[in-house]
Amino acid sequence: MPKILLVEDEEIIIELLQRKLNQEGYEVLIARSGEEGLKLIKETRPNLVLLDIILPKMNGLEVLEEINKNLSLKRIPVIIISNSGQPVELNKALKLGVKDWLIKTELEPEVLLEKIIKQIGR
Repeated sequence: MPKILLVEDEEIIIELLQRKLNQEGYEVLIARSGEEGLKLIKETRPNLVLLDIILPKMNGLEVLEEINKNLSLKRIPVIIISNSGQPVELNKALKLGVKDWLIKTELEPEVLLEKIIKQIGR
């Protein structure tokens, strides 16, 4: 069963995505801060990371910078889920190797699922 790490601090988003991804046959791990997310990435080596940008303790871009320092972690695909669609943030995330991007206000679980399948299959 593919493992997805959701690094997110909004409970409503966590509940929505966890339920949808579990139904689709993915194991979902949850981290509610960037710091906890980075720790879980190192410990569990998920198949994919869904990463928010605005997070407590360490933001998503800082998490990406840390991931990029480690070759084996760098291979894990990351999809950003954020409230911000700022070109500056998007460009920085893309330079840090992000595979895809979704804006929370436009978040449709089916669209996210398509993006996940494109990266890691089912």
